[in-house]
Amino acid sequence: MTDTSARLLRLLSLLQTPRDWSGPELAERLAVTTRTVRNDVERLRGLGYPVHATPGRAGGYRLGAGAALPPLLLDDEEAVAVAIGLRTARGVSGIEETSARALAKLEQVLPSRLRHRVNGLVGVTVPAAASGPVVAAEVLTALGAACRAREVLRFDYSSHDGVVSLRRVEPYRLVHARGRWYLVAWDLERGDWRTFRADRVTPRVPTGPRFAPRELPSPDLAAYVSRGLVTATWKCRADVLVHAPAQEVAAKVPAAAVEAVDEGRCVLSVGADTPGLLAVYLGMLEADFEVTGPPELVERVGALADRFARAVRPSAG
Repeated sequence: MTDTSARLLRLLSLLQTPRDWSGPELAERLAVTTRTVRNDVERLRGLGYPVHATPGRAGGYRLGAGAALPPLLLDDEEAVAVAIGLRTARGVSGIEETSARALAKLEQVLPSRLRHRVNGLVGVTVPAAASGPVVAAEVLTALGAACRAREVLRFDYSSHDGVVSLRRVEPYRLVHARGRWYLVAWDLERGDWRTFRADRVTPRVPTGPRFAPRELPSPDLAAYVSRGLVTATWKCRADVLVHAPAQEVAAKVPAAAVEAVDEGRCVLSVGADTPGLLAVYLGMLEADFEVTGPPELVERVGALADRFARAVRPSAG
């Protein structure tokens, strides 16, 4: 009985990975026959685990979703990651109590060695103060559901100056950046991609019809949102080609968005209050760069280059 129970737990652990397992693969992993695998699968089904089977040579077993949440098997690293995530959950209102209850259940069954690891890490970690407003959990849930279902979403949106407008969008992704949640969506009225702060969104029901997916504005939506956040706050903005690796430039300008072009070049999206200040900042990169616009920035960079050239040119006479 002990061997059977241990084998069932091992089988359940394998089935919880997101893939299909053939009978022979499971039999090899468990060192049993395929007949024993079939019998063990039936035992798991009897315990309430919805194990789906696909017939045929290319078929296999997969653990599906059921009407109730069955117990999960986590390895050491997974258990530590979940516990730390629950302890540091931030940015979404209404989940604090729920997170605490889930954490209490998890810590109750954590082995002492893992509990010490979690407590040791949390004990020396200083959480940063929330850098922005929190968003209601039901809002994130509604936005995420619309993204997943590819359904047109209507919502009231409050701008930075408090003006509320009705928006109709095709929602695509939720992005967490700089302590805030953002919705990346195609605005149907404006015919362009837009990024909306989730804490300013009040969804309306019901959602609209399903839509055909469009090509996303960038393969890296996190960088796309970050670049928009950086450039939106400045009066003078520019995309500058820098002849240096993206990682090196990002380390020098942590508040800006950097996108690699190749191993030795990148595009820096940066801004400042005036073209003069931006020209000075670019000069501090200690790398060659190319500026193609806006015209006032090109002019200021050229004037600054002439001034520096005169500074090191020998005086006449």
